[in-house]
Amino acid sequence: MPYAIDETHDPKLKSWVEGANDPQSDFPIQNLPLCIPSGDEFGAVLPACTRIGDFLLDLEVLSDAGILFEHCCCGPNWNDFGSWELEHRLALRKRLVELLKADQPELRDHVALRQRALIPISGLELEVPFYSQDYTDFYASLYHATNVGSMFRPDNPLLPNYKHIPIGYHGRASSIVASGTRIRRPVGQQAPAEDGGTPGFGPCKLLDYEMEMGLVVGRGNELGEPISIENAEDHMLGMCILNDWSARDLQKWEYVPLGPFLAKNFASTVSPYIVTMEALAPFRCQAMERDASDPQPLPYMDSDANRKAGGIDIKVEVHLASAKMREQGIEPVHLSTGNFKDMYWTLAQMLTHHTVNGCNLQPGDLLGSGTISGTARDARGSMLELTWDGDPFAAPPVVVPGTQRTPIVLPTGEERKFLADGDEVIMKAYCEREGYRRIGFGECRGIIEPAQEL
Repeated sequence: MPYAIDETHDPKLKSWVEGANDPQSDFPIQNLPLCIPSGDEFGAVLPACTRIGDFLLDLEVLSDAGILFEHCCCGPNWNDFGSWELEHRLALRKRLVELLKADQPELRDHVALRQRALIPISGLELEVPFYSQDYTDFYASLYHATNVGSMFRPDNPLLPNYKHIPIGYHGRASSIVASGTRIRRPVGQQAPAEDGGTPGFGPCKLLDYEMEMGLVVGRGNELGEPISIENAEDHMLGMCILNDWSARDLQKWEYVPLGPFLAKNFASTVSPYIVTMEALAPFRCQAMERDASDPQPLPYMDSDANRKAGGIDIKVEVHLASAKMREQGIEPVHLSTGNFKDMYWTLAQMLTHHTVNGCNLQPGDLLGSGTISGTARDARGSMLELTWDGDPFAAPPVVVPGTQRTPIVLPTGEERKFLADGDEVIMKAYCEREGYRRIGFGECRGIIEPAQEL
């Protein structure tokens, strides 16, 4: 693996920046995610920043002052930085840690420079920190695929190809939006009530979220030049939270024979921070161990390094607040907790398979993991699964029709099988491991607005 654990991951490191040393902060000195603030006060070209504690650090201000690499980065996104050689990315990370650690006066005591470079996060909005020309969404959780397959194909939940190739579809890059963007309920066709009938048309009735992680591509590859499994990690910049909003009733009607279309392309929300692969080094883990009866990946998707450290231990949580809950000051309710290490396919396998046919990825492209689900009901990463009464992982498996559901009851007495107008979905993700500092991805939020009148 190209991402070594080094002095920048030392859990004893403290910072002079306010909030960075809080044990529950997502943004200690060991993290330093990449982000881009928005606002007229920054002018036409938005500054490239990192997050430390309760502040953003404007790297261009430091570069102009001569205490950081000249022209090390430039907004309005981090795509160019993703193309840097790893040694240069590591050098920037080490220099930032040097400037921000508690016993370093170089920036701490330079009052005028510090005031220009540190931007309080309170009240600030953030942009999508990368520019995607393409977006691919995978279906890499065996547990999610088994849950969904069991609803509609109880005798054959997984299609024959699932354990042989990472399944994915090409999404819509233009509708990737930043956390906090309001999501308008989509409108489209729904399946006829009976075979041969006329489809319905109108606002989506079964609106859902999908708890995913996104991989931001760093270095691209030339058309016709595949990326090998041995080199896949070298093409990764970092990760973010991804909410792949889904219109389940539209999806049911349109997905055969070519897969998702309008059910998925109306919006995909991402958290505003890229947590770099370098920062994630302490949280690497084994790839998911396959059952003895499962086929092994074909050689082009298999390597000793990927088996030993292709996984990443990332806890993911989903919370929900209805409009009525917010009006009454009630905290969001916790819906589920899953873990990215439970994915059947690793990021390296997804990226390698994506390019094996010569497909050219480009800096800033987004690869979605697919819904992250576990075997327990409270680890399911979508409402489609969370409210479903079946349990294919029980002994013996509990198989019920896909429509048999128990609603989620909110503190206000409201019930939810799918999302209602005014609902806010809040996703969180973080890494914890004994002997290392906890780091996080911030939040990925979105409130559902009523459909556009036609």
